[in-house]
Amino acid sequence: MNRTEFIVATAIILFVAFCMGWFANWLLHRFTRVSKSDVSELERMSQELHDAEETRDQAITYLQQREAELTNQLTQTEAELSAAMEGLRDARQDAEEMRAYVERMRGA
Repeated sequence: MNRTEFIVATAIILFVAFCMGWFANWLLHRFTRVSKSDVSELERMSQELHDAEETRDQAITYLQQREAELTNQLTQTEAELSAAMEGLRDARQDAEEMRAYVERMRGA
């Protein structure tokens, strides 16, 4: 094999390798290509996910506000109950003192 035959054989081998690489690349892109309908479906799903996240955030904010309101209302109710119990205790003590006074007045 002389120099010219070697160069021609090398050129043919390189050309065939190039063609095989180009064909493999074409096949790869042909099978992995994303269609426009897939892209639009992904965009729609992305928008729905974004909307769902916003709704979730709004629900969490509402629940936190409602929890704060209920906690405040519970604190106020407990304070009112405590005051009512204190008033009832004082009224019972006054009633006992009055009964004792009435008993002493009857006995005297």
